[in-house]
Amino acid sequence: MRIRALIVDDEALARDRVRRLATAEPDIDIVGECDSGADALDVIASEHPQLLFLDVQMPEMDGFALLARLPVETLPLVIFTTAYDRHAVRAFETHAVDYLLKPFKPARFAEAVARARQRIASGHTDDRTLALRALLASAAERDAPRLTRITVKHDDRTIVVHTDDIEAFEVAGNYVAAYVDDACHIFRESLSRLEKQLDPRKFLRVSRSAIVNLDSVRELQPMFKGEHVIVLQSTRKVSMTRGVREVEKAIRYGKP
Repeated sequence: MRIRALIVDDEALARDRVRRLATAEPDIDIVGECDSGADALDVIASEHPQLLFLDVQMPEMDGFALLARLPVETLPLVIFTTAYDRHAVRAFETHAVDYLLKPFKPARFAEAVARARQRIASGHTDDRTLALRALLASAAERDAPRLTRITVKHDDRTIVVHTDDIEAFEVAGNYVAAYVDDACHIFRESLSRLEKQLDPRKFLRVSRSAIVNLDSVRELQPMFKGEHVIVLQSTRKVSMTRGVREVEKAIRYGKP
């Protein structure tokens, strides 16, 4: 079985080396070479490579950004190539087939290709592709801009409230109540939409009707039948239906 491969690297010498090593493999067909992520998007769409030799560090669109732009049905297996080993952990977190640190030796290159060959032959590419796509989407979500301020109408005034100052949000009919110290600001929004806009490392939804600022949690207070309430710095109490261990983990690590 022939393997269609694409080389993406902004350095001509690096592309030449990958091409020479790849063409020495008995079953690799190079379908193209690209010096930018933007060009690679077009070639992937037209040539449908099964394997991508992808540089991590490229101007304008790096290797991770390129993968995030690809539809899941066209996402090939990936062997990352880079001169910066600090990217290694992130590369493996995105479920790459392998990671080649420049300047890599022919034997190391052949080992990476063998892994890709085995993956393709075993037919396990779909699961790997879906996992890669999910992790990239998760990373994009973590890196997305987060809500840092809300505006609240009070009579003829518009008050700006910093989200870091808000201890908790609670449902109030068709509105949301934001608690800041002893003040309560009411604004029209759904808690679900608000949750998506807040930084998940700072804010945790603890029930269907409440989101708390993790920096404002003073203690988790036990109640009856194993239930707990969250006590905030202002001494305000918020009921929680989320498991206490899950909330404790979020408080320690900044995420659920």
